[in-house]
Amino acid sequence: MPRFQTLEQALKYYFGYDKFRPGQEQIIESALQNRDLLVIMPTGGGKSLCFQLPALMKPGVMIVVSPLISLMQDQVDSLRDNGIGATFINSSISLPEIRNREENILAGKIKLLYVAPEKLLSDKFLGFLDMIAANIGVSAFAVDEAHCVSHWGHDFRPEYRQMIQLRRRYPGIPLLALTATATKRVQVDIVEQLGLKKPMIHIASFNRTNLYYEIVPKERRSYEQLLNYIRKEKGAGIIYCTSRKTVDEIATSLQNDRISALPYHAGMSDEERSKNQTRFIRDDVQIMVATVAFGMGINKPDVRFVVHYDLPRNLEGYYQESGRAGRDGEAAKCTLFFSFGDLKKIEHFIDQKPDDNERLIARQQLRKVVDYAEGNECRRTIVLRYFGEVYEGNCGLCDNCCNPQPQEDWTVDAQKFLSCVARCHEKFGVTHLIDVLRGSKNKKIEQYGHHSLSTYGIGKDRTPEQWKLLARSLVHQGLVDESHDGYRILKLNQKSWEVLRKQRSVFIAVPRKAAEPVSEDTNIMMAETELLFDRLRRLRKSLADEVGVPPYVVFHDSTLKLMAQIRPKNLQEFGNISGVGQSKIQKYGAIFVAEIGNFCQEYDLPQAITQESPKVLSNTYALTLQYYQQGLVIEEIALRRNLTISTIYTHLARLISTGESIDLDKLVLPAKQMLVLKVIKQTDDINLVNLKEILGDGFSYDEIKLVVAWWKKQSSCPKK
Repeated sequence: MPRFQTLEQALKYYFGYDKFRPGQEQIIESALQNRDLLVIMPTGGGKSLCFQLPALMKPGVMIVVSPLISLMQDQVDSLRDNGIGATFINSSISLPEIRNREENILAGKIKLLYVAPEKLLSDKFLGFLDMIAANIGVSAFAVDEAHCVSHWGHDFRPEYRQMIQLRRRYPGIPLLALTATATKRVQVDIVEQLGLKKPMIHIASFNRTNLYYEIVPKERRSYEQLLNYIRKEKGAGIIYCTSRKTVDEIATSLQNDRISALPYHAGMSDEERSKNQTRFIRDDVQIMVATVAFGMGINKPDVRFVVHYDLPRNLEGYYQESGRAGRDGEAAKCTLFFSFGDLKKIEHFIDQKPDDNERLIARQQLRKVVDYAEGNECRRTIVLRYFGEVYEGNCGLCDNCCNPQPQEDWTVDAQKFLSCVARCHEKFGVTHLIDVLRGSKNKKIEQYGHHSLSTYGIGKDRTPEQWKLLARSLVHQGLVDESHDGYRILKLNQKSWEVLRKQRSVFIAVPRKAAEPVSEDTNIMMAETELLFDRLRRLRKSLADEVGVPPYVVFHDSTLKLMAQIRPKNLQEFGNISGVGQSKIQKYGAIFVAEIGNFCQEYDLPQAITQESPKVLSNTYALTLQYYQQGLVIEEIALRRNLTISTIYTHLARLISTGESIDLDKLVLPAKQMLVLKVIKQTDDINLVNLKEILGDGFSYDEIKLVVAWWKKQSSCPKK
């Protein structure tokens, strides 16, 4: 086993990455200290690495409990391609092959053994496990998809609850429980059912920062709308539909329109579903059209967009399904086609439920989806609030934040609405209150005597849609409370009374005209870089097909993009690229470097980069420079790169300091530049905080940062 001075060195050697993702290093350090762990980390957060790297750095074999054969196969393929000893034992392999794998395990050739819970707990396998523990040691048990252990989880599996036997049989071996989602109730159940001892608990944010969320009004000719959407997008995509019939119709129509697409739903045979899933994962087709049956076990990292063609029934399902986009951390889109026709269909299905309580819960869940779809605030704020996470909004990566709607003062209308809530004794929902405000002749209004209220008919100047918009905004802003019994009864709170007493104003975002969909990939790279990227994708597909693995097992898209941007000319430069570990250099380095060299010759382009270029310092500066040279403004660069605007300013300041051609006049007014330079000369100080204090609120830190970078560059230049 190689020796490493730091965890980062081990990370680079085995997996090719220079830095850990948030939380990974702390989790791995705890695992190396033989602590029990409970790790809750959303899809794409890097859960697998949290047990894979400790397995490589500790003596013995790590036993990984996984519920699906497809998950085992995928992770084992990826590990093997990185030169790591890994295997699985399940019902898909023959008895002679099982014996061969057992021999390799006992010979010390395997560091990670994947097994299903049913197999793990069989008497025969437990006997083999005793042999492993006695001869080469078990470094830990990693229980993947640990939410399956809980009755309260969304995918309960009874066999998972039997794994408490591991704790009793091997009390000294650490247990690592990992899952993507778990409520407080499920977390407690996991700890109890697995017998975790004082576990280190890591709960990551549910915020997927690389995903762009948008709502698109579903048009009458919805298939043509979907077809146009797909034709504008690049890369793999998933189209979710609610019914099997719609899945088959959409998949067939796309095929007829020369879009490579396949269906996936529970009405198909196991063999047909497996075949279609494999073809999608291996990039043989671009689009998978599916029901929610296409769920856990889909480990394709390079899905660039997920479209919900029909309205999802609950927000948790939508989060999980849309979260299958961008697992590799690269930019991806999540689009929901919204129509009230779909809403009525789901409401009809809910009405067929025989249990009153089930109907109430289903209606409440559906209303959360509608609130999300119709909401005018940051999409992330709404989604994360559902999971109990506070988010301040203004994410810069959803349609509402990228195209903010104008704010209008609706205080007077809010007072009318809240007054109506009070005069109806806080016993009614939005629809009834709007009927009262608009002076409806509805019999229910007269039945309750609400036609005699002072608020009856005072809201005729607003349409029902406008009143609904106000009601949603009041709920989202916490200016009125909503019951949680499925009927959405409105109740006044302290803030409501502040509005009624004229102590608080109410501003709401008014709907804007539909904007053109944001295109994520139209100008992502310069023309030659995009051509090379496509060529490297074809090479990757060819190599993957030769050994029968998905293309992302060879390299992720993000790694190919860096190759296309940097164009390494030798193995040393190739090995410096993020995602290229030692095994990848030996296996693929010469092939990819040669292909890049051939491309550069054909197009008369320089291969590799000069030492003066900021790309040597960091690939992230190179990409920002590339976008800047394409003419994108700072806000657009930040959106494309999934970074804050301030970070992009920092990149530009660094690029200025290294001598890149950045037009400072376009970023900071010349008059402002002169004032900043004047203060620098007077104070002989370039500290940003001190300069900001002197210059005042008329100057931003970002503006000052750019001018200081320019000043430092000029000061360092040799005088003529």
